[in-house]
Amino acid sequence: VFQEHVRRRPHRPLILFQDEVYTYEDVDRRSNRAARLLSRRLELEPGRTVAVFLPNHPTYVWTWLALAKLGCPMACLNCNVRGRALQHALAAAGATVVLSS
Repeated sequence: VFQEHVRRRPHRPLILFQDEVYTYEDVDRRSNRAARLLSRRLELEPGRTVAVFLPNHPTYVWTWLALAKLGCPMACLNCNVRGRALQHALAAAGATVVLSS
C-alpha cells in the first residue's frame, strides 16, 4: 500500500513533524537508504527480528518501513520503559538486534 502511494502521490505530505514536512517520496528514499545501511552493517536477513527502541520521531517511520522492506519483523519497544519491564520486553521479543537512539 505504501509503495502504491509513493507511485501515485510522491510529492504529497505523509509526515508533518514540528516544522518539517516529509513527502511519500522523501520517506521512501529515507527508508531505502536505511534498509541498505541495516542490511550491509548488521547483515540483516529476512525473518530476523529487530527490537526498535526509538522515540516518537519521523526516523521511527522509515526504520519501520526499512525493516519491512528487508522482511525483518519489528518488535516495538516503548522508549519510556526501563529496568525489569524493558528486560522482559526484550526477552519476549526474541530479537537478536536492538536499534536505539
